[in-house]
Amino acid sequence: MRNETNLYALDISGAAFTKACGGPCTEGCVTLARIGEDAWALGDSKRPDAQPLRFTSEELDAAGIDPARFGLGA
Repeated sequence: MRNETNLYALDISGAAFTKACGGPCTEGCVTLARIGEDAWALGDSKRPDAQPLRFTSEELDAAGIDPARFGLGA
């Protein structure tokens, strides 16, 4: 997907974001949603109005972010 799709052109209005928490999540958590076959949106629950960052599966892996920690399949 690297040069085939502009990740920021994908519609994420219906994306279902889930949280990955290491504790009680009282201060907010990172959120993740699958937005395409090889596309992910990473958000911040403390800043719900901020546009989520978008990554390919390869980029998530390189950053050490595992969708399984969010209950999502890669």
